Amino acid sequence: MCGRTACSLAADKLRRACAYRDRRGQHRQPEWVRAERYQPSYNKGPQSSGPVLLSRRHLHQDADSSERVLMDMRWGLVPSWFKQDNPSKLQFNTSNCRSDTMLSKSSYKGALLKGKRCVVLADGFYEWQQQSGGKQPYFIYFPQTKDAMDKGTEGEEEWKGWRLLTMAGIFDCWEPPAGGEMLYTYTIITVDASKDVSFIHHMPAILDGDEAIRKWLDFAEVPTQEAIKLIQPTENIVFHPVSTFVNNIRNNAPECVEPIELGAKKEVKATPSNKVMLGWLKSSQEGSPQKKENDLPKWTSQFIHSPSPKKTSADVLQQWLGKQGQPAAKKRKA
Repeated sequence: MCGRTACSLAADKLRRACAYRDRRGQHRQPEWVRAERYQPSYNKGPQSSGPVLLSRRHLHQDADSSERVLMDMRWGLVPSWFKQDNPSKLQFNTSNCRSDTMLSKSSYKGALLKGKRCVVLADGFYEWQQQSGGKQPYFIYFPQTKDAMDKGTEGEEEWKGWRLLTMAGIFDCWEPPAGGEMLYTYTIITVDASKDVSFIHHMPAILDGDEAIRKWLDFAEVPTQEAIKLIQPTENIVFHPVSTFVNNIRNNAPECVEPIELGAKKEVKATPSNKVMLGWLKSSQEGSPQKKENDLPKWTSQFIHSPSPKKTSADVLQQWLGKQGQPAAKKRKA
């Protein structure tokens, strides 16, 4: 299942990271809807809110269905037909939706058949592996290139930062029986994990590439039965172990995603590329400019099929985090 994610980009950077080409081939950035509600976080759980992409036509009936908007929605779908006066009275968990039952369960079937498909955005998600000493958390994300270290200038059209994980979701809109503001909520679709992923039973249905995202979002052009063919396991992901600091949902800092060395009591020693990031962390250590790459711990991952000989995704993650500025939840002195 997917029970925790991270999405740490600021609203303007998130918009740039979601750039796409519309039906006419024009380069566009999705418009934010209620951007002021979005709060970046390294530790998002169900019932919190998070950013999703959806077709503009869901909000404007005369809009081109290939146009996209960004919207902050609550995680945990509340069906439009729910009649109670408080959505917290929903008696079942709707944060995840199994792909093999999404067309049979009433909570999801109606919304799905109406084309209420969305893409849930995240830096990556967390998963826990049961071990003899307890559960070890891992951070799972798309393989990154060295371009992810570059912040890019505001004038650049092409985003060169972190590649966001794009997960297939279903959303719905609930109206309080007594009237009031409409509540937008979503669920993340899950699939059986790849056989290579030994410690994950179910994982998010990941949409890999803009063509898959386009088909999932464009409900007016791509019918439900065609869209659900996109819901498949993927092996194009990588992971690394992280500190149990992430276990507490109240902890919201870069330490949640920072790679650790398994079996070591302290975090990874600093290198010149991640000193800024490690300055934020409680257990930061002084780095050595003479530190060689082969002295760093090697993050093994059965997901990596063609690793770069120069940089691993964990290396890129460390350098990317070092360029993100102060964390939103609590600033720390460098």
